[in-house]
Amino acid sequence: MSLAGKIAIVTGASRGIGASIAIELAKQGAYITLTHSSPSSGPEIEAVVATISALNTGARTNIVLADLTCPDSASKILTSTLSAFPAPDSKIDILINNAAVFHCAPLPATTPSDILNLFALNVHGTILLTRAVLPNLRAPGRIINLSSVAARRGSLGGSIYAATKAAVEGFTRALAFEIGIKDGHTVNVVAPGVTESRMLREQVPVELTDFMKLSTPLQQRVGRTEEVAKVVLFLVGRDAGWVTGQTVCVSGGLNMI
Repeated sequence: MSLAGKIAIVTGASRGIGASIAIELAKQGAYITLTHSSPSSGPEIEAVVATISALNTGARTNIVLADLTCPDSASKILTSTLSAFPAPDSKIDILINNAAVFHCAPLPATTPSDILNLFALNVHGTILLTRAVLPNLRAPGRIINLSSVAARRGSLGGSIYAATKAAVEGFTRALAFEIGIKDGHTVNVVAPGVTESRMLREQVPVELTDFMKLSTPLQQRVGRTEEVAKVVLFLVGRDAGWVTGQTVCVSGGLNMI
């Protein structure tokens, strides 16, 4: 499979799953806009770009600092991407909505601000960027939204995060129907299980991580970001052209629904 010359946007690409997705796309020669939301993640995203450059596959990169909770960020990302990779028929081929924040707290301890902040990025950010990209999506385009096993599996303190990811899955199914008929665009969800990342180490209680590992049939371990990224890579390729509106769970069997 080759993605040479294909233009992709990967949000939340400075580390974790987003960084691994960008690297896997780059291995296939894609032109990639990598977004990050804070100046503090600048060194990390530069390191991802350096890794991509070292691949020597012809991949090109474009970095955009944009907070997707801000209404104008979607147009900023789109404009920067089309400017960075100009062509007579410059279009977006692949959109990966990966950026998200995690929250773990019982509902009584969750503030209205917590709820608004989670939905602002995890749901509204995904929808608004997708809406901005659609008129510029080359047919047949590929949209992948990152969800989580949390959308379908209850866990202590995960009610609001789970609600945001369930919303993303519902949005995906409806959008797949809406934009697939005429242009053949596909829209799918990849839902990782417990995956090694800074977010896992810093924000998820160790007891919860240990419980999830013990509940994972495949080797009782956490997943690796590249294992998730390779599934995303399949879904953006030509061989996945008949797959749309689906949630692909990459969790080592933690979820089997």
